[in-house]
Amino acid sequence: VQLQASGGGLAQTGGSLRLSCAASGLTFNRYGMGWFRQAPGKEREFVAAITESGGITYYIDSVKGRFTISRDNDKNTVYLQMNSLKPEDTAVYYCAAGWMKYFSINYRWHRGYDYWGQGTLVTVSS
Repeated sequence: VQLQASGGGLAQTGGSLRLSCAASGLTFNRYGMGWFRQAPGKEREFVAAITESGGITYYIDSVKGRFTISRDNDKNTVYLQMNSLKPEDTAVYYCAAGWMKYFSINYRWHRGYDYWGQGTLVTVSS
């Protein structure tokens, strides 16, 4: 299984970036997908998640209204559209895949995920 995250880079405060995560080696439409991030010196935290069908999405409060998670099951890809970026969004962003059965219970926790991507760096300048 491979999860290849891309789309990170440098953005200004108030700007936008779109992250992508291409999955291979798994039955994509049987996995919920999530995005986590890890800022320097901090623990990895949950950012957003989406169920296997794309019907339900979850967000941490700090990104609600600014970030949108979506997926294209035909392309085996999950996206994170990030708008109105803030310096505190600076982090390495990781995508992850979790088996659908308990996803709605465990989506916020690392234990809810079976596979992880390598991360993509997002830097937001003030």
